[in-house]
Amino acid sequence: MATSPSFASQGLSVDTRSVDQLRSMATRDPRAAVRETAKQFESLFMQEVMKSMRASTLASGMLENSGTQLGTEMLDTQMAGKLSGLPGGLSDAITRQLQRQLGLKDLTPEKLQAASRTTLAQALPQLATKGIPNHVQSFIKQHDASAKAAEAATGIPASFMVAQAAHESGWGKREITGTDGSKSHNVFGIKATPGWTGKTVDVTTTEVINGQAHKVVAKFRAYGSYDEAFKDYARLISTNDRYAKVVEQARHADGRVNPTGFARSLQQAGYATDPAYADKLAKTINTTMRVQRAMA
Repeated sequence: MATSPSFASQGLSVDTRSVDQLRSMATRDPRAAVRETAKQFESLFMQEVMKSMRASTLASGMLENSGTQLGTEMLDTQMAGKLSGLPGGLSDAITRQLQRQLGLKDLTPEKLQAASRTTLAQALPQLATKGIPNHVQSFIKQHDASAKAAEAATGIPASFMVAQAAHESGWGKREITGTDGSKSHNVFGIKATPGWTGKTVDVTTTEVINGQAHKVVAKFRAYGSYDEAFKDYARLISTNDRYAKVVEQARHADGRVNPTGFARSLQQAGYATDPAYADKLAKTINTTMRVQRAMA
């Protein structure tokens, strides 16, 4: 969900007719004016959430055009209106905060809108990350710096690297360990190839061979830190002949790297034997990017 405190400061406002209605309502029923203002701002917020979700979903192709886009926006607006003002929702929190801030004394539409923006700015950080498991947020925060350093050195998107580490390690819950329980810091599942001279750990893993899943014991690389793991992964993808073109093959004309294209190119290059690996990785990349935007 691409939301942040900046949403509440981007000039949100209601139209002239709504302002007149609020002014009239404030005269007749101050409490109702507060509730209506809160509902309007919740509706605006819900529209932004839906817009962000649409933006993070890949277009379906030839059936996408300005007409379908307009129809989608109208449906989103209608849905946002239906979802707003429900008991226990964001509008309830805004209403309570407005009543505390204003003491039901200054209820001009301008004052109500200004107070609502302040309330949204306070509420959005918690709302944006609501429902995101703590271990997911912790994993992203833990590896953010390492991924960004690796991106600066190689150009591989940091979000993609964090996502692949998350996918391979189950958000850190299935990290490869030695027989003595020691950490390998290998969150990418990189095997120890014949040219690897560093430490290794033996792990029983599942490989798909000729369409059949088999349990095999394989050697995996071990690192002294997660920084080393991210550096090694980035170096492998950017310099190994097998993977060197993965990023460029998935890059758009505007410079952005497509998550699905990246995942498919990586699978085609032989990174994993799971036939569904590309789809799984692409979903994890999109999830990671949405969470990162929500946490920004």
